[in-house]
Amino acid sequence: MKPKLKSFLFWVLAFIITVAAGYYQRTTGPTYEIRGKAVIDGTTYKYKLIRTYDGSDDAPIELTISDPDVTGELKLKRYKSHDEWSTSPMERQGEKLIGYIPHQEMAGKVMYHVTLAKGENIYELNEEPAIIRFKGFVPLDILIAHIITIFLAMLFSTRTAFEVIGKLKYTYLYTWLTVIFLAIGGLILGPIMQKYAFDAYWTGWPFGNDLTDNKSLLAFIFWIVALIYQSWRREKKGWAVAAAIVLFIVYMIPHSVLGSEIDYTKEAPKTETQE
Repeated sequence: MKPKLKSFLFWVLAFIITVAAGYYQRTTGPTYEIRGKAVIDGTTYKYKLIRTYDGSDDAPIELTISDPDVTGELKLKRYKSHDEWSTSPMERQGEKLIGYIPHQEMAGKVMYHVTLAKGENIYELNEEPAIIRFKGFVPLDILIAHIITIFLAMLFSTRTAFEVIGKLKYTYLYTWLTVIFLAIGGLILGPIMQKYAFDAYWTGWPFGNDLTDNKSLLAFIFWIVALIYQSWRREKKGWAVAAAIVLFIVYMIPHSVLGSEIDYTKEAPKTETQE
């Protein structure tokens, strides 16, 4: 196969893998909405329960339930707390039932159940509690820049591995590009986003256990080693493949797993979460 055709096919494959990994990252993890369906009197209603909120007010839980005879109730308490469960009715606004999760400080979490009722029939939407985490608002331009640079880091990382496997000549260049985009997206824009969202630039090692920070640091270290090895001797390309594998594994870890959170057990318990 001609080198140009091989390179083109490698780019296509790298792009597909990166997009697939990004989609998996987006649709998994503790911040992705809980989606489901409720069948009430033969009518199917789709719903989603949010698990992250960046507003400065109470977090709205909205369900589109057109039947005016259906009522709703929220049962909730702060996550990692000694609070007692509290309940509050959902308000009907036209075809919607809306309940509110009391606003928490950055990284504060609240567990909640949603229950619907019509007459004597009860419909529990989530047997296991949904956990919503509150955070600060991240400016859109910073968010977009972070997403683009991380995407490019993953793209060039995967493409670098294929460059080694295909025995083509641009491994060192692609290694440099991977390091640059990973540094910008993971170690510069990542901490800036974290500062906006949780008022801390870095909560990974050695200051904490935030998995997002730690996995970014681990992947960057592997790519720095790969770059150093190639700077010494261009034929030392094995570390580039290893670093690409590490970054791919890191990418497969859902975003915000073991992320920032407040431990309310260190505070006095509340009998009403709304307070």
